[in-house]
Amino acid sequence: MNIMAIDLGKNKSVACMYEAFSGEHAFTTLPTRQQELHDLMVQHHPDRVVIEVGPSVGWVGDLVRALDIELEVANPNHEAWRWRNVKRKTDRDDALKLAKLSAMSQLPTVYLPEAPVRQLRSLIKHRHALVGRRTRIKNSIRAILDREGLGMPAGQSGWTKRTVTWLDSLACPLNEASGDALWRAQLFEELDGLAQADAHVMNVERKLDALSDEDTRVALLRTIPGVGPRLAEALVAIIDDPHRFKTGKQVGAYVGLTPRQYQSGSMDRQGRISGQGDAMLRALLVEVSWLGRHHNGWMKEIYDRAYRGDSSRKKIAIVALARHLLVRCWAMLRDGTAWEPDRNKPAAAA
Repeated sequence: MNIMAIDLGKNKSVACMYEAFSGEHAFTTLPTRQQELHDLMVQHHPDRVVIEVGPSVGWVGDLVRALDIELEVANPNHEAWRWRNVKRKTDRDDALKLAKLSAMSQLPTVYLPEAPVRQLRSLIKHRHALVGRRTRIKNSIRAILDREGLGMPAGQSGWTKRTVTWLDSLACPLNEASGDALWRAQLFEELDGLAQADAHVMNVERKLDALSDEDTRVALLRTIPGVGPRLAEALVAIIDDPHRFKTGKQVGAYVGLTPRQYQSGSMDRQGRISGQGDAMLRALLVEVSWLGRHHNGWMKEIYDRAYRGDSSRKKIAIVALARHLLVRCWAMLRDGTAWEPDRNKPAAAA
């Protein structure tokens, strides 16, 4: 088998042509541009192209698939890929290691979805970033008022129309602010930024809602009491093809909701969750779990069983519920079945 392993750089890449049977190999350095990579693949006709996860992986993967070449995408965070106790590490070394691990079927790989799914994931994460930006602005506004001895109502009640009108009355443009009240100008700028952030979030959510209305999988997940559009669309985009997972444990591990395991001799214990996978999806699952246990009897039963009446187990219980919710959503996507309370009984273990 002829393998082409490419160490992708921002401007320059190194390709290693590797013959799996003999181990013979040769290197080529080329610009990281579509035409140059296309021409190189056409010239060598490799049986497989191996690349590493990175900013360019999407369009390079699309290029490989368009040429009908087998594609492997390496996971650089896996133990097998980490460099330890080496005296030299170069782009050529990286490319050669990719090729060798692939030839031995020892390469830790990740799933690369098609372009439309990647675009949807990107838009969902963009909305998440916008919400974070809006939250930072709100925190800055609260800090300004605290410095001036002016309090605001806590939580969402601090952002009602009445409160925002009051904030507007305190603010003034920079060219009108006096030297002893420059905080009013700072407040003015932050309120302007908040209005823009709100508008950006609304625009993105409007587009996401339109896309979700056309997706039956999102509608399927929204039949679960407590699951809204944001979690449903994120699950659909990140799980993508539910049949690529064989068990619920694999889904939980993919999202990082399974515990780390430490085993040595007679010792065998579990630690905190691995935290691998998509942090945004984990956060959404936990957030929905906190709220959903008040509206969904199935969620409440899962939570109470893991909680055991012990206040120190609150976080353990909510993570257990988030994992169960994830697995249940995956099973519904896999089987194409809507939520049925009588059939959706909690699993044996929390």
